[in-house]
Amino acid sequence: MVNCPLCDAVIDVDEEELDEGDSLICEECGANLRVSGVSPLELASEKEEDDDDEDLDEEDDFEDDDDEIEEDEEKDEEY
Repeated sequence: MVNCPLCDAVIDVDEEELDEGDSLICEECGANLRVSGVSPLELASEKEEDDDDEDLDEEDDFEDDDDEIEEDEEKDEEY
């Protein structure tokens, strides 16, 4: 048994049947959960993981913007 990371409800699952990356739904709150670790068994909200991925994408966008600014400055210096 493991607890839902969002509502703390007990989720009755066979821990030996689960692999990292498997999906579950909390019957209590309806949250979509993903197995984030198997030893010990850990669950994470799929929404939290999506938010983390979006945060990384946004950081990448900022880095790309910085590169473009530097390129523009170098071009200005050449002229």
